[in-house]
Amino acid sequence: MLKIELMPDLSEVIPYEQARIPLYIRTADLSVYPDMSAPCHWHEDLEWIHILEGTMCYDINGRRLVLEKQDSLMVNARQMHYGYSLHRQDCRFLCVLFHPSLFCSNQSLMQRYVEPVLKNCCLEYLHLPSGHVHGPETADFLLRIAALKESAEEGYELEAISLMQILWSRLWKYRELGPGPDGREMDENLKIQKDMVSFLYQHYGEKITLDEIAASGHVSRSKCCRLFKHYLQQSPVDFLNAYRLRVSLHLLDTTGQSVTDIALACGFRHLSYFSRYFYNHYGCTPREYRERRNYRDR
Repeated sequence: MLKIELMPDLSEVIPYEQARIPLYIRTADLSVYPDMSAPCHWHEDLEWIHILEGTMCYDINGRRLVLEKQDSLMVNARQMHYGYSLHRQDCRFLCVLFHPSLFCSNQSLMQRYVEPVLKNCCLEYLHLPSGHVHGPETADFLLRIAALKESAEEGYELEAISLMQILWSRLWKYRELGPGPDGREMDENLKIQKDMVSFLYQHYGEKITLDEIAASGHVSRSKCCRLFKHYLQQSPVDFLNAYRLRVSLHLLDTTGQSVTDIALACGFRHLSYFSRYFYNHYGCTPREYRERRNYRDR
């Protein structure tokens, strides 16, 4: 299974193609992720997604999109986002992470064509369905970038960066990209939400109260609940337990720890509650899940 590594502040540790070149190009299936879902995270990179087969749900700052085959999506920098399966069906997709520093080294060009987009709090994402007037052209650029990675010829990174620069300039010219109405920075509520989710990711194995979650964002209990509902469509407790389940799934897959030890490590204080919660979510007990997994791996 593919596990996304996160820093304490929820920023993703991105395994770039080369350490000094902030570019990541990967074709993957949702089925390689624990529970067919990525954890909620953010990063400084622009994220491009193109659906090759199937359908994917994508959540950006609490806004839910359904991406169909041949749809493309750009997630702006520093947005909370994650993709997950629709009805537990698999999806094959292309993902390109492109750090803004790769666009150009000229400060004037960066200030004119790149930074206004990064600072546009009204542009959390750009969704270009296959039927969009600029959808096919965007898809073509992303597929050409993927083909370059597949060939891995000497200097393919330079060509991939050039293609991304051209795509950016086209979308700017078409007015799909640009500055916000007043150049506002990231919404303060989004920062609070990041802090609270980061707190849960760091302390999920402990006993956590709603008061502690709210305190991590320096907000009241009621505002804490409102923000989780707005950004993640879940209560804080439901989000925490869902994350604990995802971690338990990973531990069942990758370790020999007992089910009891896994339950305790993930913050479930009673094995019976963990087993019941796991069954309600996955349709089997943790032991049955591990037995089925072991049988498939023989």
